[in-house]
Amino acid sequence: MPTQTIRRIALALCATIGVASPVFAQNSLSGSYLAARHAGFYSDFEAASQYFTRALALDPSNVLLLENAMLAYLGLGRVERAVPIARRIVDLGADSQASRMILVAAELERGDFDVVLADQEAGLSVGPLVDGMLGAWALFGNGQVTDALDAFEETGEDTGFMMFADYHRALALALVGDFEGADAIFTGGDQPLYGDRRMVLAHVEILSQLERNNDAVAVINDLFGTTLDPALTSLVERLEAGETLPFETITNPKDGAAEVFYTTASALNGEAAESYTLIYSRLAEFLRPGHVDAMLMTATLLEGLEQLDLASQAYSRVPTESPLFYQAELGRASALEQQDKIDAAIEVLSQLAKTHGMIPIVHVNLGDLLRRQETYDAATKAYDTALGLYDEVDEDHWFIYYARGVTHEREGRWPMAEADFRKALELRPDQPQVLNYLGYSLVEKREKLDEALDMIKRAVASRPNDGYITDSLGWGLYRLGRYDEAVVHMERAVELEPIDPIVNDHLGDVLWAVGRKIEAEFQWKRALSFIDPDDVPVELSPDRIRRKLEIGLDKVLEEEGADPLTVAQD
Repeated sequence: MPTQTIRRIALALCATIGVASPVFAQNSLSGSYLAARHAGFYSDFEAASQYFTRALALDPSNVLLLENAMLAYLGLGRVERAVPIARRIVDLGADSQASRMILVAAELERGDFDVVLADQEAGLSVGPLVDGMLGAWALFGNGQVTDALDAFEETGEDTGFMMFADYHRALALALVGDFEGADAIFTGGDQPLYGDRRMVLAHVEILSQLERNNDAVAVINDLFGTTLDPALTSLVERLEAGETLPFETITNPKDGAAEVFYTTASALNGEAAESYTLIYSRLAEFLRPGHVDAMLMTATLLEGLEQLDLASQAYSRVPTESPLFYQAELGRASALEQQDKIDAAIEVLSQLAKTHGMIPIVHVNLGDLLRRQETYDAATKAYDTALGLYDEVDEDHWFIYYARGVTHEREGRWPMAEADFRKALELRPDQPQVLNYLGYSLVEKREKLDEALDMIKRAVASRPNDGYITDSLGWGLYRLGRYDEAVVHMERAVELEPIDPIVNDHLGDVLWAVGRKIEAEFQWKRALSFIDPDDVPVELSPDRIRRKLEIGLDKVLEEEGADPLTVAQD
């Protein structure tokens, strides 16, 4: 959806639907309560569900305990456990919109459309937008199609979210076979109703049902370009082969209700707290267990909440036959890597490279993981494979050349590294990462120093608050013997990256070069204090820093056979 519309929906929903905070007025409950509060604060849903349940044994009518236990179960995806707690909260007369949301989802899941409508009449409200949309699908479920269509439109007008309402109205028309009417909604406004990928694919299915496969292909190419992911590629191939795509975006009114929760989650994603958005994606899955987009959103939200085991489980639920399975596996590998399960992450991506070997991004992700593990030669081969799969290279591929340039450089294959960096700059001329890496590497090799300095200056102009790029500029000036100029930039770099050992070491060298020797020794000592003995940067030698402290930079350069400093004043 357009950014402004997303923000308006997010603000409206945040204003109408609350999520209980894990902060309670009482301070006299047991250790279970305290543990529950801690677990809830860190979104540890498994622990929170257990501890809140134990705390409820001590105070079974405590609404805040009930609400947080309910939300913990919902975070785990155990909606069936959350439902009776939600009912208990409502029966106690508490004002809990989250509880009402769970109860209406449970009624829709059972197909109790009359109950949904009756509860809304009795005042069981989630919020104007969600109430209106779910009520419309309940009317549809009762066979009141005309009333449902009117309700969608009325909700859109009353809340100001017509795109939201029009999308669901088009789905309802398509569900009863009125594909012409659905198409008219998608294309009848000032601009097509293409708020997100699912909306586009719904229209593609509708066009195919109208025997307009060429138009459907044109929509895909216009919106996604010619470099398509596997799911879209497969779709285009089916359309071009003359196949009529079934309308599967929704298949029944329950799916429509699930789409309300998913569409809402999409609007909230990135605009509201992840734990808040998770309520909607979990309920979308509850109403439609095979909703792959909702599964992926849930997994991503859990990953953002650092619930990595739950995220891995969510990614694992995406079926292997789904066109989006590879995306789920990429996400699972990321979650495993964040848990330091590196071998498992590499195994996931290696297997994916075998089963989905024609997808370049799979090899890129494998290369990135191997590069981060400093397995540079294997990473290079993965990048080689990825680049070999593209028929044409475009601007978006700059990063692959950049990443392969890094692995070549780390393996000592400088001519190949330089060629890749320059190819990346050909594709994206002002990319600061590439400008900085290539410029810094040339400075370190003392090659093409004027060109290198110009590259780094361009990178700094693009990212003036990046300490590492600013360090590169100061270091380049130092290599050129322009020590006074270097000092300003190196001091700025240390301001931006105060505990980085390399940046502090560089500042020490520059200060020594302009005669500020006491300050230089202070910076070298700082650099030593910031070195992690278990993770010493390859660019840094602690022994060399100690030697500089012992005999001075001039003598160290003499011992190394390096060029002397052109200026060294006490």
